[in-house]
Amino acid sequence: MPRDGTATRSRILDSAERLVKVNGYAATSVDQVITESGTSKGAFFHHFPSKLDLARTLVQRYADADVAELREAMAHAEAATDDPAERVSAFVRWFEERDEALLGEESNCLYISILTERELVVDGTSDPILGAVVAWREELTRLIGAALGDREDAPDPEALADHVFVTFEGAFLLARSTGDPTTMRRQLRALRQMLEAVLR
Repeated sequence: MPRDGTATRSRILDSAERLVKVNGYAATSVDQVITESGTSKGAFFHHFPSKLDLARTLVQRYADADVAELREAMAHAEAATDDPAERVSAFVRWFEERDEALLGEESNCLYISILTERELVVDGTSDPILGAVVAWREELTRLIGAALGDREDAPDPEALADHVFVTFEGAFLLARSTGDPTTMRRQLRALRQMLEAVLR
């Protein structure tokens, strides 16, 4: 029975993601990816005609997974309660309780590795990252906007949504740079408490 190559393709992408997160895109060679994935040059170039094609596929896959996680958290929050303010809290708590998974051994952010490579930004390889960021902004704006209602003194829901996203990314960076895994949970807890105070 002929094989469709899906497993080989996934193995190449998994290996490339690990290497790019650790070394950066420019410092990761095709030969390193081939060795790490245990595949042949022929298999690599069958799936990815060039290193740039690999990068484009890698970024799209990572961004898709990011948006899928966002939507999973949104679905959880919406199923948890009918109260709009409590939904915001439930959304943040969903990530707060998964801080160990977020800070796994190979949890460096691929976004940072890609966005620091000018050629990948210029040629559009990084475009799916913008798509993911916009998805976070739109979903969070909707969630927060519903909680704020029509209060005259309410903060800008889109700016608050961006603040949530920035806190997530900043907490991740802080935890990785200090080597203190508890930072992620503490920052997400502080964010949740701040949002609860604003939305009360």
